[in-house]
Amino acid sequence: MKKFLLGIVAGFIIAGVTAVVLFFAALKFARRAPEPPEAAWLTLRLGGELPELQPLMLPLPALESRAPLTMGEVWSALRRAARDPRVKGVLIKPGGLAVGWAKLEEIRTGLEQVRKAGKPVHAWLAGAGTREYYLASAADRISMSPEDVLDLRGLRVEATYLKGTLDKLGVQVEVEHAGKYKDAGDMFTRNEMSPETREALNALLDDTFERLCQAIAAGRKATPEKAREWIDNGPYVAPKAVQAGLVDELAYERDADRKFEESAGGKEKEKPKALNARDYLRIPPDTKGRKVRQVALLVAQGSILRAAPGDMFGEEQVITPKGIEQQVKLIENDPAIRGVIVRIDSPGGDAVASDEILEQLKRLSKKKTVVFSMSDVAASGGYYMAMTGDPIIAYPGTITGSIGVIYGKANLRGLYAKLGMNREILKRGRFADLDSTFQPLTPEGRARLRETIDFIYDGFLKRVAEGRRKKREEIEPVAQGRVWSGKRARELGLVDETGGLDEAVALLRKKAAIPEEELIRLSVYPAPKSWFDVWFKPSPAEDSGWDGEEMLLRRALPAGLAPWLQGGFLRVLPFDIRIH
Repeated sequence: MKKFLLGIVAGFIIAGVTAVVLFFAALKFARRAPEPPEAAWLTLRLGGELPELQPLMLPLPALESRAPLTMGEVWSALRRAARDPRVKGVLIKPGGLAVGWAKLEEIRTGLEQVRKAGKPVHAWLAGAGTREYYLASAADRISMSPEDVLDLRGLRVEATYLKGTLDKLGVQVEVEHAGKYKDAGDMFTRNEMSPETREALNALLDDTFERLCQAIAAGRKATPEKAREWIDNGPYVAPKAVQAGLVDELAYERDADRKFEESAGGKEKEKPKALNARDYLRIPPDTKGRKVRQVALLVAQGSILRAAPGDMFGEEQVITPKGIEQQVKLIENDPAIRGVIVRIDSPGGDAVASDEILEQLKRLSKKKTVVFSMSDVAASGGYYMAMTGDPIIAYPGTITGSIGVIYGKANLRGLYAKLGMNREILKRGRFADLDSTFQPLTPEGRARLRETIDFIYDGFLKRVAEGRRKKREEIEPVAQGRVWSGKRARELGLVDETGGLDEAVALLRKKAAIPEEELIRLSVYPAPKSWFDVWFKPSPAEDSGWDGEEMLLRRALPAGLAPWLQGGFLRVLPFDIRIH
């Protein structure tokens, strides 16, 4: 029996050692850069979400190749491909994209840069919708499968309202807000859109639809009116897509690859080989002896919370004061970093946390040259954290603004009564039960809440006025909790320029006095984490205060509702806005 047990223990030890050896062998293999080809064409397969930060993944080659490209990686691959003489063209294959219109604008601009460099860009579509066709329209040739459908049908926004359901359950949600457009609580308190919500969302749709039509028209050498006609007549079966002039040819994927290989090869005897973006980025760039300057890309992605919820599978992608503070210290202490691009993709969140993050970034701005680059969403607290006084660049399709404050609580007394439950309250202090879920707000309690909300809103206006170097009276009319497109925000003075990472890098180069002959390399902060980092190198713990019930709710509800679970006063986007 003793020998038997020893054998089992020895077996576990051997298996464990073998697993560790294989783990590190796989890690080493995964990070080995491929040999740079003499001639290649870049295949850019895009689908799902394109995050700003690389999600947690096992360091195995098979899994690494399937990991989604980040926006920084897509930007880098396309810019390198445009100037790399070894890359003869780009073949893009978009499908099932779940990204906002700002990120789509970044990718489309990159494809246009490749074409301006005199290199062919082709697109092959499979199950394409409006987003995918928007990207494909930047190519000089579009093909799709002969039996496929081009689902080009335009744009829509849908808003869900739960008041009728909550009434049946006996649940009353009470919301106080500063700003007539700060309507995040309307989904709980109304049965339909308010006039203000309808006005703001229609403006966003108008701006996005106008850019969509202009882009399709420019790509297909047509007028915007013709593009609108195409959209109104969609969707299209494959032959009709060709007949309408939206697609150039019908071809299966393998045939599309072969034809593009011939097109990219030109008159060269040796045809270029296909190279996917992940492998291409692992090939060291050819700097040709030019000096390289390091610039930090500080990514702030997700909802703003006072502390990150604990997660046994790794850190959630949220923004916290502690997390930003750690990254700011790393950047401040690195003398090689010449400047910082703060990349924001956030609907906002906790008001106090937003203010703490702003102070951290102000400190960073005093030591390093800073430029802000807004991604799909930089609204409410996500906009507030950019008020350091440094330049702000947003895409025309960025959802931004939403300068306002909101507070909400649920009264569950009716639900308890339906379930036969009761709750008794004992208190010391006049307003000790202000946030109780068993009774409505009293007029006196509501007045106290209004005082606090107005105080926080006034502080928001003050910070924006300081950051934008304007008077408070100039900010008030464009605040009121209203969301704007990046295009409108530029016209209103809420951002400085429209554009993406190219414009951010160019502006930072100018501000930091980096000569044009020197190359800029972006170093991402926080650095991507592996499972090994999570298991064996834990980050300093944050006292999150999240209990098990909140964690379950957080996983069940949309990400944008996470700040609501922690309570408090919020600078958060009115809706999780997705234009389909």
